[in-house]
Amino acid sequence: MSNPSNSSRGSASNGSPGSAGGNLEAIRTVALVGPAGAGKTSLVEALLHQAGAILSPGSVERGNTVSDHDPLEKRMQHSLQASLVHMQHAGIRIHAIDTPGAPDFTGQSLPALEAADTAIIVINAQNGIELMASRLMETAATRGLCRLIVINKIDAPGVKLPALLAQLRETFGRECLPLNLPADKGSRVQDCFFSREGDADFSSVAEAHQALVEQVVEVDADFVDRYLNEGDVDARELHAPLEQALREGHLIPVCFTSARTGAGVAELLDVVERLLPNPSEGNPPQFLVGEGSDAVPLQAAPDPQAHVLAHVFKINADPYLGKLGIMRVHQGTLRRGAQLLVGHARKPFKVSHLFMLQGKEHVEIEQALPGDICAIAKVDELHYDAVLHDAPEDEHIRLKPLDFPVPVHGLAISPTRHGDEQRMWEILGRLIDEDPCLKVERTGTTNETVVYGLGELHLRMLLDRLRETYKFEVTTQPPRIAYRETVSSPAEGHYRHKKQSGGAGQFGEVYLRIEPLERGAGFEFVDAVKGGTIPGQFMPAVEKGVRAALDSGVVSGNPLVDVKVTVFDGKHHSVDSKEIAFFTAGKRALMAAVREARPLVLEPIVQIEISAPEHAMGDITGDLAARRGQVNGTRSNVPGIINVQGLAPLAELASYQTRLNAMTSGQGRYTVALSHYEPVPPSTQAALVAAHRTQEEE
Repeated sequence: MSNPSNSSRGSASNGSPGSAGGNLEAIRTVALVGPAGAGKTSLVEALLHQAGAILSPGSVERGNTVSDHDPLEKRMQHSLQASLVHMQHAGIRIHAIDTPGAPDFTGQSLPALEAADTAIIVINAQNGIELMASRLMETAATRGLCRLIVINKIDAPGVKLPALLAQLRETFGRECLPLNLPADKGSRVQDCFFSREGDADFSSVAEAHQALVEQVVEVDADFVDRYLNEGDVDARELHAPLEQALREGHLIPVCFTSARTGAGVAELLDVVERLLPNPSEGNPPQFLVGEGSDAVPLQAAPDPQAHVLAHVFKINADPYLGKLGIMRVHQGTLRRGAQLLVGHARKPFKVSHLFMLQGKEHVEIEQALPGDICAIAKVDELHYDAVLHDAPEDEHIRLKPLDFPVPVHGLAISPTRHGDEQRMWEILGRLIDEDPCLKVERTGTTNETVVYGLGELHLRMLLDRLRETYKFEVTTQPPRIAYRETVSSPAEGHYRHKKQSGGAGQFGEVYLRIEPLERGAGFEFVDAVKGGTIPGQFMPAVEKGVRAALDSGVVSGNPLVDVKVTVFDGKHHSVDSKEIAFFTAGKRALMAAVREARPLVLEPIVQIEISAPEHAMGDITGDLAARRGQVNGTRSNVPGIINVQGLAPLAELASYQTRLNAMTSGQGRYTVALSHYEPVPPSTQAALVAAHRTQEEE
């Protein structure tokens, strides 16, 4: 991995968007992530304006920012999707990904981290360290990304920046050191890395400079010796150890800005240009070759001359322009007119047009280098996480998957107009292509289409997009809980399927055993038949029948999980046995076994974190206990604000935000993430079973 000297940085000409002088050192790729309200979109506007990419910065309130170009985003005044921009500064091209901060849109923010060399975590100086910031810092560290913390809104009334900086170091480690400090009451910032002198609103520039240099030289023994012998090292000589410190997480720089006034914005651009890694200096994402436990890691080489390796981290499904695949190039040079393969595909597609995105604008380019973010339109084979390459031997390469939160909030939907079911599924397919944290299921027993998301806001935005973007009206039912079924004891089941109707008959007989597995273990199928009582060609049909029963459930109409099914005997007929007969026998035998195996209905238990004024803590904990929840801990990052962590059944949190608003005068917020599944109370199970039985009888 190359580490060019600082003197070579930014040497490329300020050419066309697709050129960068053909020089990797002239590319920076960053993702701005952080909680909602931190000011990421406003900061992107300020950076674009400072770099000369736009004449004047837009405003989220006025709905004229480059990033938030979607009509829903303008109405909500919040980012709902990851948005791409680029800018030129000091001879370098900067790709910036502006991401939403609401936990419901994690499916947009996490993939952006896969496309960037540096994660810029933006923190609201007024709110301090919020839960989303902590989660994104942890994810960025796990993925090996260089990290930069930006404290925004430093000019807001009542902010306590020294305390916040101390809290950052306590929470994320003593590696968090300021690259600059606010000065003149937050109207400007003072550099602390290249400068030893200057005034600041708090702390000492000299001390901050010394701390930075000492932290950087620690990764290089030669510089340590020089520092000990000479007492200081010129920061301009520290480029290589600085990049190493960033890669290893030994240094997490902190910068101060005000996107509103522009304080620190020019300095942040200089930090991106002079200090953040180019594509050859960051930690590349973890690719894998092969499947399952046999997969071996592969590191992409950021070499423009190598064969192409890129991955799709975002899909835009435009109702008019078609599917747009947005990708990061990791290796090779992607040129317009090239032939590319998608994963295992044998047939290549031609890159007819290659774009760089500026919000909603598509800028056509001729080529993209490692580190570039570009887009290809109207290629149906593209999907989220697709690996694109131009060498058939790369077909087994895939990206190490991200750990997304599990969507547990469900909503049953149906088209308002009869006969529009197929179109509804097509539109839902496009929306799910755009968001890895949306899921849709068709329940066989109730014949319902159920969409699952990460929260009430997530599902509300999906409905708004159906209505406003696709002009499609649906009716909804109260949110459905993603219950599951399992068994609590072993049992055996048997079914003989025999059908004779004049012509060829159907015959298949299956004996099987079901056993419970540990929670979260999934499903295991074992063929223990001996003596050929069920010929081998029929065993796949038996397994399909078993899986069909698992999918539809037995006692409550919910999927059956965490079981082991062993088929140990059966019978066949030399003439009448067919796959359909063994499919039916397998399904019915499984249903019979489940009814004897003390079945349980499981409900999702979620981790809940509530942020609210301290005075409401008593009401919140009492209300949580009334909902069968439990409090596991509390903490306070911001004076006067308490964070309550606990566990609660998802079924008890319907319309919880309304109740939280009442307890906190509208100041409370909460997030949930799936923790595990637990059996429902006996009374609840009885009600669910009875309701399912009534539906079957109807």
